[in-house]
Amino acid sequence: LIFGEADHFPGWTVDRFGSVLVSQIMSLGIERIKDQLFALLWEEMEKRGQTVAGIYERNDIALRKKEGLREGTGWAAGFPHPESTTTQIVENGIRYQVDFGEGQKTGFFLDQKYNRLAIQRLCKDAKVLDCFTHTGSFALNAGIAGASSVLGVDASELAIKQAEKNAELNGLSDRVRFMNRDVFALLPELEKFDMVILDPPAFTKSRSSVKNAVKGYREINLRGMKLVKDGGFLATCSCSHFMDYELFTKTIAQAARN
Repeated sequence: LIFGEADHFPGWTVDRFGSVLVSQIMSLGIERIKDQLFALLWEEMEKRGQTVAGIYERNDIALRKKEGLREGTGWAAGFPHPESTTTQIVENGIRYQVDFGEGQKTGFFLDQKYNRLAIQRLCKDAKVLDCFTHTGSFALNAGIAGASSVLGVDASELAIKQAEKNAELNGLSDRVRFMNRDVFALLPELEKFDMVILDPPAFTKSRSSVKNAVKGYREINLRGMKLVKDGGFLATCSCSHFMDYELFTKTIAQAARN
């Protein structure tokens, strides 16, 4: 196995935050051999000259119940580990304080790394709105790229506090500010922006609720588009597995027509 910053195979995901590995196991088969896998992973990382400070288990995912497994979090038994579940990482030249013990998913969304980098090309001197900002990653990428002003919005008070700390870490507090509000309720109150970024949580995690998810994505994209100035940009994302590329683009097109 060759592990990058966010690698996985069926039933198991491993994210690396600096020298800490964060494991999320979703299948009984992997759970049964996790001690051997952790030992092999630790050994392989050290062979590559990459120091491992600890392995943290983020098994607080409902999918485990279908495998007859308990949910829970904590340091992997039998391995050394640091005291704190927070660490600092650098991505796209931006520093983040990551709480892999309490944050959403495993503390950070590494899979969006290159999307965050891509929006930098569009943000110079722009007025930017980052919806569902979480700990501020898209907002900070806009700020470091030279945006004139950035507003990040999220319903989680904990996420907003972390986002504000991340802005301070990068010396961006003067241009990047955050608001703890429900995005759907806030958007009708706002003026237009040069760029609007939408990265909502999954609106569906099952095939049976796809229709409701389509309504949700259509509505949030409609509201987001209304806030984009002429000649501006909308960056929109979906992390719902059952919203495939064709359905997602069709939904966005419906929002645009509306």
